Amino acid sequence: MVTRVGRIPRAEQVGATRQQILTAAERLFAEQGLYAVSNRRISAAAGQGNNTAVGYHFGTKADLVRAIVRKHTERIEALRLEMVAATGDSQDVRDWIACLVRPVTAHLDSLGSPTWFARFGAQVMTDPAFWGIMTEEATATPSLVRVLDGLDRCSPDLPGDVRAERSDMIRTLMVHVCAERERALAEGTAAPRSTWDETAAGLVDAVTGLWTAPITHS
Repeated sequence: MVTRVGRIPRAEQVGATRQQILTAAERLFAEQGLYAVSNRRISAAAGQGNNTAVGYHFGTKADLVRAIVRKHTERIEALRLEMVAATGDSQDVRDWIACLVRPVTAHLDSLGSPTWFARFGAQVMTDPAFWGIMTEEATATPSLVRVLDGLDRCSPDLPGDVRAERSDMIRTLMVHVCAERERALAEGTAAPRSTWDETAAGLVDAVTGLWTAPITHS
């Protein structure tokens, strides 16, 4: 019987390569934008000698973007499910807004520094070709459906068009506030809030105010 020493199983090699590509792509996309970064550059940054590694492991750029989003949304989903369960049948808008905001900031905090996901998200959300991927992945999660149901129960008189408009505003606000804090941390510059927890508190205040703001009727 021949024992192979020092050999890494094929599945582990593939998994490690995929993670290297995901990490390199996330960083490059966050810092330079999606169209400015080629698969060749991602492969090189991931330490892959084969320029076709990205396509081999992920397919198209859209598939790669989706894989990055999914890697993070799975972790955010676990945190949000815990918060939603603890919130129960609350009739307080602020509780449901906290369920929307805090899992995201807690996840970013858990990644250490530097991180790139918030800035990656900002790049994706401003790109017409890819923003739908991030929106689709986020809104399909069971926890977010429950959060939106909770907000609906707390605001039964909010018209549908206003609800949709404010949802878009909230998404934009959350993405860019988190991205700017992440950028400040990466560059070593001052941020408005000293911690991710304080950033979450500020966002919960602002988003609650936005959701419950009076409506101007023309």
